[in-house]
Amino acid sequence: MHFHIITIFPKIFDSYFGESIVKRAREKKLVNIKIHNLRDYTADKHKTVDDTPYGGGAGMVLKVEPIHKCLKAIKSKKTRIILFSAKGKRYTQSDAKRLKKYENIVMICGRYEGVDERVAKYLADEEISIGEYVLTGGEIPAMAVVDSITRLLPGALGNAQSPKNESFSKKDYLEHPQYTKPAEFNKWKVPEVLLNGNHKKIDIWRNKHSEKPKLS
Repeated sequence: MHFHIITIFPKIFDSYFGESIVKRAREKKLVNIKIHNLRDYTADKHKTVDDTPYGGGAGMVLKVEPIHKCLKAIKSKKTRIILFSAKGKRYTQSDAKRLKKYENIVMICGRYEGVDERVAKYLADEEISIGEYVLTGGEIPAMAVVDSITRLLPGALGNAQSPKNESFSKKDYLEHPQYTKPAEFNKWKVPEVLLNGNHKKIDIWRNKHSEKPKLS
């Protein structure tokens, strides 16, 4: 699977994608992550990627021209183009499962006051938001999308059973509480049912203590 991330801060991804599950998935060739510096697709000597908004207002807006040029250089078969936007659809585990079916996912990271609306209208296949709050750019959402999809790919996790019964693996499901050694710490005890080895009772306890996601 190929991830393409369009950004004006290409080095921001180095640390996260160089660690843990995503790093191992890259080493196994399960995923390929290509970072595209938007400034490389500009035509002027200053590598200008933004300009003032028509109609006035504070801040700057990312221009449509360099994004269009970058997308033309990237786009191939079975590609999904995502623009991160406050007005986008809320990203869920169902979206991660849906998007993992694509061979190429292109993510456009906005900055400043946003992105020229013509990108959303004519170039992107969908707009996504990861929550009702404001970030300084789309780079953190891009990391979240890459991570959530990568861990669903066969071979990405050490235990293939891990994704099957975790939170959001099925509708209205949050995983039961987890405990590990020691059985007692600071007078805080692990539930007795988890210590007795009766797997039928353990399954009943776990089902009972699984929760539904809290609605906002």
